[in-house]
Amino acid sequence: MPILNVNGTTVHYQWDGPQVGPVVMLAHSLSANRKLWQAQLPILLVAGYRVLRYDIRGHGESAAPEHPYTIEMLAADAIGLMDAVGLESVHFCGISLGGMVGQLLGAAHGERLDSLILSSTAAHMPPPDMWEERIRGVRADGMASVADATIDRWFTQEGRKNMPAEVESVRSMIISTPIAGFVGCCAAIRDLDLREAIRSITVPTQIIVGRHDQGTPVAAAQFIHERIRSSRLDVVADAAHLVNVEQASIFNKTLVSFLENQRL
Repeated sequence: MPILNVNGTTVHYQWDGPQVGPVVMLAHSLSANRKLWQAQLPILLVAGYRVLRYDIRGHGESAAPEHPYTIEMLAADAIGLMDAVGLESVHFCGISLGGMVGQLLGAAHGERLDSLILSSTAAHMPPPDMWEERIRGVRADGMASVADATIDRWFTQEGRKNMPAEVESVRSMIISTPIAGFVGCCAAIRDLDLREAIRSITVPTQIIVGRHDQGTPVAAAQFIHERIRSSRLDVVADAAHLVNVEQASIFNKTLVSFLENQRL
């Protein structure tokens, strides 16, 4: 799989779909990797989109430098990847941490976006003590120590019961995340504050959130929606944080409908 030197690090990425066509760039959550988007690939490819998935700094097969990261750094990685593969603009879709990156891209690099899809994310994530506790815990006991609690937050009880294969796939992503990458991205989330910056986003924006999302709840999505005048908000019932996995068919329908509207 291709790896590029970008913004002082190495970023792993993957193309799927046709050689030409509008590009959808997908950015995953904390403690995941590009495989989190597996359920979105078929419908995007059938609709004729080129799909660019990448492993965020500190995740998957991208490098995991041993220092704190910032959202500005992660957004620069995304822009650097776009530059390196020759993309002037993309439809950017980010979930959770990926959605935080997307918000900053929309605010600071709106000219590089054809549209923006933000799922299960927030513009601010207090309290900092919670993130410091997670950093200390993983440094002491490894990623396996947070896997069960993360799964409980990311899926509803019914989801955990009804889709064991998908849940185990996500658990594997969590456990395989480099500690340095988790710690670095936790620092970026801890210090996140895009509450004012997102007012400047003008690109068409679709916001998606699960009704039972604990970490980035409906109220966080509503806050973003209120500050981005070009946005629409959809709340998905029977889903928690990973709405793109737990309610993939609804997520996919919303995603493609929004993208197709940009072609009109």
